Amino acid sequence: MLRTIKPKNARSKRALDARLPKEIEDPRTAVFVKGTHTGEILNGVMKDLTALKRPHYIAFNKKNDIHPFDTSTNSQKSLEFWSEKNDASLFVIGQTTKKRPHGLTFVRMYDGRVLDMIEVGVEKFLSMSEFKTPKCTPGHKPLLHFASELFDSHPRFMQLKSMLIDFFNGEEIDAICLPGLEHVISVSLAPTPTTLNTASASTDLAIENTESLPKVHIRAYTTKLMSSGTRIPRVELIPMGPSIDLVLRRHQAADPEMWKLATKKPKIKKKDVESGLGKKRKNLEVDEMGDLRGRIHVGKQDLHKLQTRKMKGLKKGMFDDQDEAGDEKEGSRKKRKTAED
Repeated sequence: MLRTIKPKNARSKRALDARLPKEIEDPRTAVFVKGTHTGEILNGVMKDLTALKRPHYIAFNKKNDIHPFDTSTNSQKSLEFWSEKNDASLFVIGQTTKKRPHGLTFVRMYDGRVLDMIEVGVEKFLSMSEFKTPKCTPGHKPLLHFASELFDSHPRFMQLKSMLIDFFNGEEIDAICLPGLEHVISVSLAPTPTTLNTASASTDLAIENTESLPKVHIRAYTTKLMSSGTRIPRVELIPMGPSIDLVLRRHQAADPEMWKLATKKPKIKKKDVESGLGKKRKNLEVDEMGDLRGRIHVGKQDLHKLQTRKMKGLKKGMFDDQDEAGDEKEGSRKKRKTAED
């Protein structure tokens, strides 16, 4: 248990304030931990994952006797200690055994406690060094693509999707520059068995039986913008690695009460509510180009009540008096002419 640290100067106070909860959180830091036994494949997978996660990662060089799913050990307490010490909310633990070879365990933390865990096994791996192609710039936000309906329907794949989004997602941004999308991470599944339909996916048997679940394919590509003769460029995907095939193994779901606290959204400020944020905004739509367009309904206007600049020539009755004066002058001229004649 870490003791409460009191800041001694302004620098340490800023460091402690940076760890406090925020409405828009900082990028998640992932800690890579090696178990007691890791092979060449696991070391290569963890090396390439750190390259995709750079610079928001911490890698432990020494091996650790840690077993997250074993409740009889102090492994979860060690994770909570490392999370508090390094201000990290994600862990990637590599461990290979005879029963579960080439195992990767993703652990997600909340408030210094273990939220949920998922274990996968590496069946096939091609490192980034085997692809003689350009690589992406470290620190750039990737474009994530999940190509299967099971990521939205099956609980195990929904948990995996949420875990991978938290792992690869960087800092929160308001807009995206097209040349800034340098790489794409595609997550797809093998052909879905006929037994995994909507009805069977919700049963406990389908969740626990991992042998019938399809494999997960993770691929990374760099984007190349080509001229297309129009304003929108043509995009080509070039494999850059790594190429990883995974199978689902053990998992630990999040506690419902803790999950409710972890996904709780902050209240919207009064000034944001007044500006329309958080409310259903009528007569607004997004066109095919992604531009926000609005429709304004204006009532019938009475131009006589229109407030204009006050000018002497625009006063009411001004032109009527001038017309009457002009008619009088013309009448006097006609009388003079008749008198002369």
